[in-house]
Amino acid sequence: MTAAIKTQGLTKDYGGGRGLFDLDLEVTEGEVFGYLGPNGAGKSTTIRLLMGFIHATRGSASILGLDSMRESVAVKRLVGYMPGELPQFGGLRGRDIAGHFGALRGGVDQARVKEITERLDLDLGLKYRQYSTGNKRKLGILLAFMHRPKLLVLDEPSSGLDPLNQQELFKLVREAQAAGATVLLSSHVLSEVEHVCQRVGIIRRGKLVKVARLEDLHEIRVRRVEVEFSGDAQPQLFRALPGVENLESNHRRVTFTVRGSFEPVADVLAGHHVVNLASHEPTLEEMFLEYYEDQPAEART
Repeated sequence: MTAAIKTQGLTKDYGGGRGLFDLDLEVTEGEVFGYLGPNGAGKSTTIRLLMGFIHATRGSASILGLDSMRESVAVKRLVGYMPGELPQFGGLRGRDIAGHFGALRGGVDQARVKEITERLDLDLGLKYRQYSTGNKRKLGILLAFMHRPKLLVLDEPSSGLDPLNQQELFKLVREAQAAGATVLLSSHVLSEVEHVCQRVGIIRRGKLVKVARLEDLHEIRVRRVEVEFSGDAQPQLFRALPGVENLESNHRRVTFTVRGSFEPVADVLAGHHVVNLASHEPTLEEMFLEYYEDQPAEART
């Protein structure tokens, strides 16, 4: 399939280990791709490079076959972009801002504008400075979606929205995809992208550390285990087992995490009097956070 977004070795080096480094990424046409990472990981830097707002130190980026830097004007015509923070429009009213951006795009269907504003309960008659944080986000959504772009680039789009408007945003994303659009959605909250994304890329300290389908993340087998013995705790049973980490004991209880198969733990427990055994898999949110743990280099896989 054709790549809607493609980067090769894309780098923006601000010095001191800050920036984006050697990003190789492809987002295929028609998919909703989640771009995940904590604040400061490099998500917004990636998006600004894709939109041609800043120059790369090295590497390349293309949007729908157009060079993000050399053909940035053409790129902007095809993209619905929602930045992490909107510019300050001061005393302009919402309708004036929407009209200005609509004119830049050669005109926008006013029925579409009306539909989105009603769905988001956004009053375009107010001045921008009168908008709450949530209403500013709604305006950003309107500006991104109103011209039915081929590609939507959304930087933390649900930040500041109440739950009902978050759900409306997700509906707009799904509708755009159904109409053939591609969506790049950045977020630092994994639960947001679970609603709409097929694949996710995880970025850490300016480097892409994993790209996977959402269902593949469920297959990262990490369990939290708590064992209660009838007598004294026996942590020595688990120390040498493959995948066992974070082992702790207290009186009769032993707790630990285990990566991979649970079978070695079950085998060790056979023949021992266990009063209670609890095991659960972490949520996707917890699994996501594990990618950002500060571990010694030799401990990383």
